[in-house]
Amino acid sequence: MQNARNDMYKFKLYIAGETPVSVNAINSLKGLLEDEFKDQYLLEIIDVIKNPEVAESDKIYATPTMVKNHPPPVVRIIGDLSNREKVWLVVLEGYSKVLH
Repeated sequence: MQNARNDMYKFKLYIAGETPVSVNAINSLKGLLEDEFKDQYLLEIIDVIKNPEVAESDKIYATPTMVKNHPPPVVRIIGDLSNREKVWLVVLEGYSKVLH
């Protein structure tokens, strides 16, 4: 079981409260991950308002921010996650980006 978990794609999504922007980011990212990775991903959603210490230690300065931690390289996307094509390309290309 541990090996299967290590082979999964690992994402974190940092949001700020239960705002429409946060809900949209959650729904957009979950839809993309489910379509592209099926059951081969883990997604942790972190509300920076409820957990500011996590945001500070992870150096999160804006929301929404998506971080792909595994497999390397680490990729960060800050901003609008609703454009699935842009988000997917950034994840595939392996570089961080601000999306508008």
